[in-house]
Amino acid sequence: MRTDDFDYELPGELIAQHPAERRDHSRLLVVRRAGGQLSHAHFTDLPDFLRQGDLLVVNDSRVLPARLHGIRERTGGSVEILLLNELEVDRWLCLARPAKRIRVGDALQFGGGEIRATVAEEQPEGRRVLAFQPADSPLRDRLARIGELPLPPYIRERPADPERYQTVYAREPGSVAAPTAGLHFTPELLDRLEARGCRRASVTLHVGLGTFRPVQAASVTDHVMHAEYGELPAETVHAIRATRLGGGRIVAVGTTAVRVLETAARHGADSPWSGWTDIFIYPGFEFRVCDALITNFHLPRSTLLMLVSAFAGKDLIDRAYAEAIRERYRFFSFGDAMLIL
Repeated sequence: MRTDDFDYELPGELIAQHPAERRDHSRLLVVRRAGGQLSHAHFTDLPDFLRQGDLLVVNDSRVLPARLHGIRERTGGSVEILLLNELEVDRWLCLARPAKRIRVGDALQFGGGEIRATVAEEQPEGRRVLAFQPADSPLRDRLARIGELPLPPYIRERPADPERYQTVYAREPGSVAAPTAGLHFTPELLDRLEARGCRRASVTLHVGLGTFRPVQAASVTDHVMHAEYGELPAETVHAIRATRLGGGRIVAVGTTAVRVLETAARHGADSPWSGWTDIFIYPGFEFRVCDALITNFHLPRSTLLMLVSAFAGKDLIDRAYAEAIRERYRFFSFGDAMLIL
């Protein structure tokens, strides 16, 4: 299977630069796997397509203000750091620029010295391991003061309200990109779903940069996923078990929720799980947990597009994307949504 098979042409004006005026006013393309039908709705119509007894599984990870601008203490040269994964307390895997000038032993400072770090390790593709100096306040508190919310490079203007790049149920800080399928939910819509008898449970996947990077390998099977930290708590395991017993469906909100659920299923049925996952889902994958999927429209050649193609079938997803382009749907992080049943 070639990576080129997951390429497509997208007019630049369909890349959403701003979120919808109201979260749940985005459009919704409904894709039915059984018959291959496509239909058009709005996200606020979501309760019409779900049933009493269904379980929404959301990713409660919160985006960190993970981009830092600073200097190398020795030379005063400018540096930019994007925190990727917390390896242990005050030790982070980062993406560094300019990487060639940031070497092991270099001392870096950010926010006029409020945050200081030393380069502990060099890795390929511009990655560095930074050891941050302890201070009076935790690193995450200092990030909240001087860090910058990272946005995808195709978004040219920062939203006026940074919370629009967070889900309304975001709780656990740790992601460098939003689990974007959840951006469409409002508290009012969640209340309507609950009134319909649709319950909600949470998983955590701290989204890393690797999830969104286009696949560079010519063959899909040669691509190596970067690991991300995830958790499936006991209460969500119980909710899934109860949903199964009641005949309801497991509706994953976003590809990140899918990756946690399907990783955990491979570590032990009906058991809580936490750890690092590098699961790579592409056509031919056997889904064990997810019955339906809410997702956005993804970049060409991305692992996310491969995942939805595995879930719905590549031919159907190709048709759905062609339909979305014809109908002028808005694509990527701030764009419209798809419900795959």
